[in-house]
Amino acid sequence: MTRKQNRQTGVRARIAAAAARIMAEDGIDDFALAKRKAARQLGASSRDGLPANEEIEEHLRAYLALYQAEEHPERIAELRAKALEVMLALEHFSPYLTGPVLEGLAGPYAAIELQLFPESAKDVEIFLLDRNIPFDTREGRRYSGDRARAVSVFMLEWQGAPVRLTVFDPRDERVALKTSAAGKVAGRAGVAELDALVRNAGRST
Repeated sequence: MTRKQNRQTGVRARIAAAAARIMAEDGIDDFALAKRKAARQLGASSRDGLPANEEIEEHLRAYLALYQAEEHPERIAELRAKALEVMLALEHFSPYLTGPVLEGLAGPYAAIELQLFPESAKDVEIFLLDRNIPFDTREGRRYSGDRARAVSVFMLEWQGAPVRLTVFDPRDERVALKTSAAGKVAGRAGVAELDALVRNAGRST
């Protein structure tokens, strides 16, 4: 390995560690944003090569285990329990939990991320309006392979926790979905799987 490659590897590792710390302490759940902030803090440029999300995840798990050994598991258990409540309320729309709450990496301000597969995004909107649940909407993009899918995203709060509902076509329920074309397939858990996680967490406390 050349001196330049050694330097780039070292810079990547420092950026990954700094990004993990930012995500843990500031509650950021956007890897790209955390990378940019970490690179700026270290005075690094994109030419040095930014770390992959998986590298940051490794540092993040280690950071949480070391510095938030008590509060982090409690946070995850609480967010998963709230996520289950939301999913049961939205069960008609085939909900799945995904993102940092499922992965056990959620920071203090992380959103509960749910995937929904209703017949129409309008059905979700009507559901929320009928129950006087305030929400904001925007359009997002998800990927299957390199194929982009336009999705509707609803942002709301459930018992003080931010919730992000991403609405897909029902045909996408059996498709492996990613948040970016180059990213990894997002893991997800249905109601039964999440219920098992919540129950197991309760037995271990």
